[in-house]
This record gives sequence, C-alpha cells and structure tokens, in this order.
Amino acid sequence: MSALARVRAAYARIAEVDRPEVWISLREEADALAEAARIDERVASGERLPLAGLVAAVKDNIDVAGFPTTAGSPAFAYDPDADAPAIARLRAAGVVVLGKTNLDQFATGLVGTRSPYGAVRNAWDPERISGGSSSGSAVATALGIVDLALGTDTAGSGRVPAALNGLVGVKPTIGLIPTTGVIPACRTLDCVTVFARDLRLAREAVEAMSGPDGVD
Repeated sequence: MSALARVRAAYARIAEVDRPEVWISLREEADALAEAARIDERVASGERLPLAGLVAAVKDNIDVAGFPTTAGSPAFAYDPDADAPAIARLRAAGVVVLGKTNLDQFATGLVGTRSPYGAVRNAWDPERISGGSSSGSAVATALGIVDLALGTDTAGSGRVPAALNGLVGVKPTIGLIPTTGVIPACRTLDCVTVFARDLRLAREAVEAMSGPDGVD
C-alpha cells in the first residue's frame, strides 16, 4: 500500500473507532497526507525507504517536532526543537507519525487510567483497563489505526498494555535505542519500546531506531 493510501485509511479508522481518549495530540490529516505524498515520490524515484507505507503513533513522553510533549501533564508541556533520535530514524525510514498518545501521567502506572486526558479503554472490551503506562500507543495499534507505535518501559509500561490488548510489545536491551528526547520515569532503566501486531515488524522498527546518538 502506498503511504498516501495508508494515511487515508488510518484517518478513516480513527473516525470509525471513535476513541478520542487514545490521543493527546493528533496531526491534521492534510499535513500527514502531504508528507505521505512526498514519501511516495521518493520511493518512485528509486530511494530505499525500508518502512515506507507505514504509519505510527508515539507516546507523549517522547519528543516529536511539531507536537507539544506533555508526559500526560498540561502544566508540564513544552514544544521540542527536534525529533527524538528514535523518531528521526523512523521518519528517515519512511514512517509517517500521526500523533502523540495518552499515557499514565509521567509514565508512572500500569493501568492506563491515570491521565487528565481521560482513561484509555481496552481495545477489545471498553469496560476493562488497557494497561499502562503506554496505553494510547497500545490501543492505537490494537485497533488497527497505526501499524506500529512507540512507548516506553521501565517496569512493564511497554509490555503490560501489549499483553492486555493482544499485541507484540518489544522492550529492547537498555541503551540499544537512544533515550535522548525521552522524559524518563527512571533514567537508568527506561527503554523506548515498540508495539506491533507481529514480531517481524516490531523487530524491523527496533533495528531502524538502534545505534548510539553521541548524546544519550
């Protein structure tokens, strides 16, 4: 599927599932479509973009240029100057980021309900918890809105919501993916994690983001 077609399908799915609590910030569709069109043009010209045609969501304690970073706290919010290295590497591989997802505030919690932006309901049973702290990222992936999503994991935040929503949740070895541009729950233990519906794609995303950045 082309990047343009995939982005259109993602926004149609957002409207279909009607889960506004998943998102803290959602990109304007026209902006995402414009980026997708540029990716399709680059692929057509022969450029190799290994993850072209995929869309992603990002937990809102990871910096994405153009979105405020809140960590689930409106009073804490700031506007980052640049993408976190993990995000920059995914985008360089052809991924289109759709928005920033809800989380247990400051990534401290395992239920997905501790947020002033609303409790994130389980993808399959809205009467149950989604798990946290990377709740919005897990549910966006499980509902088929995005192909993959980024979370963080200190003590289960990238694995518990994966388990509760029927996903693959990969926590890479500490230090494999830089945590520059990530608001930590625990600086020495935090990892950028990947949610996907199959292990192959999760591994490809981890590989695209891996490697030192000279800062972390």
